[in-house]
Amino acid sequence: MDREGLNTHLKSGATTVCRAWAVNRADGVTLGFTDHDRDLSFDGVTFRAGSGLTARSLMQSTGLAVDNSEALGALSSDAVREADIESGRYDGAEVRAWLVNWADTTQRALQFRGSLGEIRRAGGAFEAELRGLTEGLNQPLGRVFQTPCSAVLGDAACRFDLNTAGYVTEVSVENIDEGQHFLWDVLDGFAPEWFTGGRLTVLSGAGAGLWAPIRSDSMSERREIALWQPIRADIELGDRVRLTAGCDKRMSTCRLKFDNLVNYQGFPDIPGEDWMVAVPKRNGQNTGGSRR
Repeated sequence: MDREGLNTHLKSGATTVCRAWAVNRADGVTLGFTDHDRDLSFDGVTFRAGSGLTARSLMQSTGLAVDNSEALGALSSDAVREADIESGRYDGAEVRAWLVNWADTTQRALQFRGSLGEIRRAGGAFEAELRGLTEGLNQPLGRVFQTPCSAVLGDAACRFDLNTAGYVTEVSVENIDEGQHFLWDVLDGFAPEWFTGGRLTVLSGAGAGLWAPIRSDSMSERREIALWQPIRADIELGDRVRLTAGCDKRMSTCRLKFDNLVNYQGFPDIPGEDWMVAVPKRNGQNTGGSRR
């Protein structure tokens, strides 16, 4: 990337510059757009002309203020599809924007890098919020002192291997209701409630790559896996899904279900609020409870 060459070109007075955007989705799909009248290619990405995507002026500042802008575009079958937006495939996608000399694409400068925020769509068009890298500084960080475990099952703090036999299974969809309730005749080797608090990930079909947290795992006449929210895509019978065991963050679950107590990130013996406001007593339990 020849930024000095671009600066020299801009100072010449007669310029051949345009803007280009690359959107990298979490599922690995990369889309390129440009406001030039011909396609451009660099960094292994083809930037399509006439794709209907434009961006408003970028607001940038020094310090910790969040850089932001908006991208406007048209929904189409070969670029940004409404079904992909509806299913959440663009949620949090990485965005990069360049000013580039279309006559020599090595002369370019990266002007913006961030992610997609809220996406609104209507009348065959969409409007997407662009959030700069400083957006992440708005998120609170630090250790939380609480009774339940603060780790996410399988993350760097938990260290549990979710690929361990008995904690994950892949099955075909046998029955589905409103994209939220999945039913099977049997799930051999897994006790009821085993997947409560876990994750259902779609492996094939229109929803491939999408996932949702599991609200409940129950067994009556059939095994039912209920999600907290529907999968935002059309799931067909026969599609493959992966079920991952759930954790309710309790110390007993960590010890008995996952045999992972050494990595437990909670504080089960931390005093409760009643104890903290208790006053001295001569007899009885000093728990701060009612004096009946």
